[in-house]
Amino acid sequence: MTITANWSYPTAIKFGAGRIKELADHCKAAGMKKPLLITDRGLAPMAITQNALDVLEAAGLGRAIFAEVDPNPNDANLEAGVKAFRAGGHDGVVAFGGGSGLDLGKAVAFMVGQTRPVWDFEDVGDWWTRASVDGIAPIVAVPTTAGTGSEVGRASVITNSETHTKKVIFHPKFLPAVTICDPELTVGMPKVITAGTGMDAFAHCLEAYCSPFYHPMSQGIALEGMRLVKEYLPRAYKDGTDIEARANMMSAAAMGAVAFQKGLGAIHSLSHPVGAIYNTHHGMTNAVVMPPVLRFNRPVIEDRIAAAAAYLGIAGGFDGFYDYVLELRSELGVPDKLAALGVGTDRIDDMAAMAIVDPTAGGNPVELTLDAAKTLFVECI
Repeated sequence: MTITANWSYPTAIKFGAGRIKELADHCKAAGMKKPLLITDRGLAPMAITQNALDVLEAAGLGRAIFAEVDPNPNDANLEAGVKAFRAGGHDGVVAFGGGSGLDLGKAVAFMVGQTRPVWDFEDVGDWWTRASVDGIAPIVAVPTTAGTGSEVGRASVITNSETHTKKVIFHPKFLPAVTICDPELTVGMPKVITAGTGMDAFAHCLEAYCSPFYHPMSQGIALEGMRLVKEYLPRAYKDGTDIEARANMMSAAAMGAVAFQKGLGAIHSLSHPVGAIYNTHHGMTNAVVMPPVLRFNRPVIEDRIAAAAAYLGIAGGFDGFYDYVLELRSELGVPDKLAALGVGTDRIDDMAAMAIVDPTAGGNPVELTLDAAKTLFVECI
């Protein structure tokens, strides 16, 4: 089977090795004449980024880059990005990188058309309808990791630098016009990033699958996404040049983000405040808190997880699935506790208060109370 395809769910996806060479064509098709490539500081000097800029420059689209993006992008990064976009007279964004570059790039394209502060568009009720759609810039997304799935998402996670809280900013126009999924761009990922981003994809699929909300399409996508992670993440971790494994992990990442339209849960609502306060890697944080959350949710999800285990070829129902998660974490070098990521016990009360109001908490199968969040943080740290 040739792993090359064109998809239109949820947006146009150009999938296959080497397809970064099509970047300029898709920018032009989206109406761009002077795009701004937005990525993070670490990726900016790398060959894959410079090659993408080469493609744009050769097509007469310039060579503009903005890379003042932190691992957990914040409102200061966003303000600087909007300023750079306007100062350069740009007319579109190439969101390039992992979750940070993708989220910040999408947010910049959105905010260049707004006069209200970004927090007015948090994913609360119908707040997204406050936005002016006329000035939103087109987006072409290029993921370079396989975890976040932001390349097919309608939201960005932005940290409030004053309160150190992560906010989900939502609007349908956040969805890129075109996404280029080129697995060759992920070949150079270090093992720790392969593990963290891969576990992020798994967490998205797992929480979407367990969410109590009704969305059978997303539930099916989540189940198959977990199967792809089970089969291909260990391969990608073991051999970063395994292009088949890299390709399938890119698929799993996109599937996870599509699936969590159904909802997320306590894995993410615990992870978000940890990342906002301690600046930990989001996917790795998800991986650490996953087992305690599974135990917490067991009374409600046991049968559903048993069904998933059967589909994944895991014997032993819920217990077998739980043991598999522990084995996978061990194989990928995921630490057992958050303390290994530099997280202390001094902010448990603050993090618990943030967790229960995080927008992902509402999708947890078991109500996440303040006391429950505190207990979970104690277990996790």
